[in-house]
Formats: sequence, structure tokens, C-alpha cells
Amino acid sequence: MNAPDWDVIVVGAGPAGALAAHQLARRRLRVLLVEKRAFPRWKVCGSCLNGVALRALEDAGLGHLVDDQGAVPLARLRLGLQGHQVDLALPVGRSLSRSRFDLALSEAAVAAGAVLRLQTEASVGGACPGGRQVLLRSGDEHQSTSARVVLLATGLGSSGLDPDIPIQTRINPHARVGAGCRLDAEVSGYGKGTIHMAIGQHGYVGLVRNEDGGLNLAAAFDRTHLIAAGGPAACAATVLAEAGFDPVPQGSETSWRATPALTRQSTPPAAERLLLLGDAAGYVEPFTGEGMGWALVGALAAVPLVLQGQEGWSRGLEREWSRRHARLIGSRQRFCHALAFALRRPGLSRNLLAAAERWPALTAPLLQQLGGATLERLTPEPCP
Repeated sequence: MNAPDWDVIVVGAGPAGALAAHQLARRRLRVLLVEKRAFPRWKVCGSCLNGVALRALEDAGLGHLVDDQGAVPLARLRLGLQGHQVDLALPVGRSLSRSRFDLALSEAAVAAGAVLRLQTEASVGGACPGGRQVLLRSGDEHQSTSARVVLLATGLGSSGLDPDIPIQTRINPHARVGAGCRLDAEVSGYGKGTIHMAIGQHGYVGLVRNEDGGLNLAAAFDRTHLIAAGGPAACAATVLAEAGFDPVPQGSETSWRATPALTRQSTPPAAERLLLLGDAAGYVEPFTGEGMGWALVGALAAVPLVLQGQEGWSRGLEREWSRRHARLIGSRQRFCHALAFALRRPGLSRNLLAAAERWPALTAPLLQQLGGATLERLTPEPCP
């Protein structure tokens, strides 16, 4: 009986996949990291790392990584709603483009011993003796390989799972659609070190300066309004105007990129010798760096289970991953879901903004929760 070709195959080299590959390669496992795109590449994302994300990197031994890449310290959050703005102090945060961040994380994984294959698509197949099959496709080249454990970190797009794998992804019927673009440094009105959040009737737009001075836009829009407006550029202009923020050059619609529906849940987030990480496991509308924080925390939490799975697999590992994911990430996603609920209701969100403007100290606990300042421990206990 042939042993699997790899100890671990990680599909997707975003924050969750690259950090998991780094941690496992450091433990001398044979790790293959597969990414369908070439690096560096731009990706729709708020490009903000909050305290949760930064602490996860610190726990992983990569606390220096974001500052080494020239990340911009974030000090303030400016909220705009119905023509009114309020500035709030952020406890901690960094802004770093995904093109720079993902490249640096994948390079760290390679330096730790992982093998990286870019511009390669992967399909997760059925179980095989002691492992799980994965089909790799790069151009006209097809290759079948296998690993003792497969980690799927493919984001919001197509999962690449064999239809026989018993994992279902449910998309919230009211989920908003994500969109984003990048503008040149010459755009005025949005300084470094501040997250600008414009809240409108049919969505919101976040704007932040990255390490190269460029302005990153990431938004979430109601699907029906996005279609009626004719595209994300027009939607963004409307939201910025409603919030009383300075307009930005709309450019062409082709400069914008959209995502699939945002709020979704994969159940269960595991199968035989397979764990789902990051957005592939579940996602809600995020806020001030929550998305990357969830991805990085999930990567660290999965490592002990992957190590135990090298010796032998059991349904207990699948149940344990569901439990850990719900405890570490699910609670914070529910918090963001409640916040998104409030932002969709003009009266409620207007009252919240007025309270924040009048009594800024009342917002400190909320910002600490969003920033992860109240968390004492990110990585879970070892496997029982």
C-alpha cells in the first residue's frame, strides 16, 4: 500500500492557507501549498489587520511580518452616516495590501519548508488509503496526488470539492455582495492611519491608505441596488454622498472587482481527512479587519488537529474542529452579524452614531471587542 505523497496539502494561499502551511512546515511536515493565481495579486479586501490578526501572527512567530512590509499603523475610525461623521480612537491596527501581505506569508511558508505551486487549480477528491486525493491542474498539465490531511482555504469562490463530500454551503438569501477597487495616491480627502467607513441605505464603503499610499476601497452592497445602480462604482458614489464623505474618482466599472455573496456557512466544516479554513468555512459581513483575523486564528487552531491526523484519522477530529471553529470564530462572527443588522436600519444606526458622537467613551468597549483587545488567548488548548 503506497503512502500519501504529502503529509498536508493546503488549497489556497490566502492568510488562512499560507499561515497554516507555515506552521505545519515548521513542524517538519511535507506541505504542498497550492494557489490558483500568480503572486503578487490584488484582492477585494478591507486590507486592515486588527488586534486579533496581529496577535495571531505574534503567536505564530511572525509578529514582525506586517511591519517589515511597511504596514500603516491605524489610529482612528471615522464613521459617516446621513451626512454626519464621528472620529473614534482605535486600540490597535495595521493597514497592509493583500498583494503584499499574501506574498509575504507565502514566502514565509516556503522559507519554513513548504512547497508552493502557483497558477495551479486543485480539486479535492475522495478518500484513499491513509489520505485523501487531490487533482492538480496547471495549464494543460494534470496531476493526481494525495495527502494525509487536506486543508481547504479557497475563500468565497468555488470550493473545488468532490460532490460526494458531505459538506453543504448555505448562502444567506439576504447576503450582500462584496466589491472593491484600488485608487492612486493622488486622491485627496482620505489620510493615512484612519479607516473611513461610509454607511449608506443600501450598503457601506470602507476606505484606507495602504503602505504604498494607494487608497483601498472595499464595500458591501445590496444585490438589487447594485444591479439597479448599474455597478459598484455608482453604488459607492451614492454611499459616500449619503455619508457626507468626499467623492472619489469613479473610474470605469472594469476597475472594480466583485465577490460572491458574503454571508454563508459551510456545514460541517470538516470531512474525512479534510478541514475547511477561513472564508471557505463560513463568513459574514466583517468590520475593521475581522475577516483576516478570523482566517489567521482559524489557521492556528487547526494545526494541532492536523498533527494528530498524521497518526490516524477519526470522526472525533472532525467534531473537534467544528467545536473549535464555533468557539473561536463563530462567536465573533455572530457579533459582526448583529452589528451589520444594526447598520442596515437607518433609525437604529443614526441613534448609535449620535450616542458615539455625544459620549465617545461609550464606544471604547465596542472598539476593544472589534479590535480583539479583550481576548486573552487566541490559540486553543492541545488536542485531548
